[in-house]
Amino acid sequence: MYTDNDLLLISGIQHFAFCPRQWALIHIEQQWQENLLTFGGRELHERVDDPFFTEARGTVLVTRSLPILSRRLGLYGVADVVEFYQSDEGVQLRGRKGLWRPHPVEYKYGEPKIDERDMVQLCAQAFCLEEMFNTSVTEGDIFYGRIRRRQKVEFDEPLRQRVIELSREMHRLFEEGITPLPEQTKACRSCSLVEICLPHTGKRRSVRRYLDDALRESK
Repeated sequence: MYTDNDLLLISGIQHFAFCPRQWALIHIEQQWQENLLTFGGRELHERVDDPFFTEARGTVLVTRSLPILSRRLGLYGVADVVEFYQSDEGVQLRGRKGLWRPHPVEYKYGEPKIDERDMVQLCAQAFCLEEMFNTSVTEGDIFYGRIRRRQKVEFDEPLRQRVIELSREMHRLFEEGITPLPEQTKACRSCSLVEICLPHTGKRRSVRRYLDDALRESK
């Protein structure tokens, strides 16, 4: 179990699954640069960002911007949307009659990916909800803005194990302050940090070290 001082942002697990170096540049070296994809994603999230919004739709409760936390993973953040379905296998909610089963929904600007990055982020949210409500969360949805559809994700054991492995490695690199070396792939073309990362150089220096050396050389 991780303490408050050890917690990392849950949104980072998506960055880490996409590219550990990208994650380190953002979360360790505090580098960030926006492109069209990140701007579109931020705009979509702002549309659902209302922490005081709860809507009842028959047997479904919709809550936006719910703070979530998992001490097992050492991750915290905000879930875009959590739907609570009335169910005999659910949990009690303050001010509501009956039992309710939590169902996380993550909003993404683009379209379904061929890799696991979006699924591990949603599954990490499920870990948080399971700890917070002392229940089991077996599935969730990812809403993709470009195609205007949801994709269902089942939280099976391989996906859960992957989330645990990624979170452990994130904590290890963060504690040691390690930024992985650049490794150029096709995905670099869509990365907002490509000009900061400099993947084509293959140099064994972090961005911070690179900038420090450049400043010294210019004096």
